[in-house]
Amino acid sequence: MGTRAQQEIQRIVDRLAAAIVEHRLPPGTRLVESKLVEVLNANRNHVRAALQKLASEQKVVSIVPNRGAFVAQPTVEEARDVFEARILLERAIVGLAIRNLSARNRNRLQKQLEQETEAIRRHDRQEMIRESGNFHRVLAEIAGNQVLTDLLTGLITRTSLIIALYQETPEVKCSIEEHQALVDAILGGDAALATQLMDEHMATIQRYLLLDERPKTVDLQAALG
Repeated sequence: MGTRAQQEIQRIVDRLAAAIVEHRLPPGTRLVESKLVEVLNANRNHVRAALQKLASEQKVVSIVPNRGAFVAQPTVEEARDVFEARILLERAIVGLAIRNLSARNRNRLQKQLEQETEAIRRHDRQEMIRESGNFHRVLAEIAGNQVLTDLLTGLITRTSLIIALYQETPEVKCSIEEHQALVDAILGGDAALATQLMDEHMATIQRYLLLDERPKTVDLQAALG
């Protein structure tokens, strides 16, 4: 459980991470300590420790000397590295999840799809983002490897930040249809198909990101005229 101070720091970490994941705190947002103390009803030292943890462990906060803390703005290279790492983890998780299926876990997958469908029906964007990430977390939990679950949770947070910064439209691109196809393959015990579908699913998300590093031609007349 940890000490009361550790639990309080984790509470603050969880609140901030959730707000980043759900795009309530967009990239570049300044995280003013005094305001966080007030809003979160927290101790300043705990807030400072939580920001340090989000910066050093989850890489979703940047701490700039003499300026303070900001929601991170990942570079294109960092974005690509995150997706590459996440694809490797997701492949491992799919295989372990198939091996670890039980009646309870089958029900968890179906329940998760129902929650995503309901969020879509209500057109609740923040809930759609949350439940989309939860789908991947549930898969990791079913896989039964806590280290993989912890690693993926951090990468999901960073992925959401990347999407907020680089996605060309504000729409949620993590498709319920693709999640359904993945669940069908997993419940059917087809590891090869499930892995292929996961790769395609992650590729689809990346296709909507503007990660082209080539310099863009700027029309100075249009820009300055």
